[in-house]
Amino acid sequence: MSKKQKEQTVTINDVEYKESDFNKEQVAMINHVSDLDKKINSSQFNLTQLQFGRDAFMSALTKSLEEVDVVEQE
Repeated sequence: MSKKQKEQTVTINDVEYKESDFNKEQVAMINHVSDLDKKINSSQFNLTQLQFGRDAFMSALTKSLEEVDVVEQE
């Protein structure tokens, strides 16, 4: 016995649409928006990593310079 698959829905501006409501061009645009959302999320994740890495290196550099200042003052 095969189960009938429920038709996928998409919510746009708080309105729920069935997949069959869209023409080919609209489906393509939905796919582009979905792909761009994934890329934006990935870029934001990568940016967070890069910022954290930069902050860690700047912190290490600052600490290193403070240690040099202490040695020179002695």
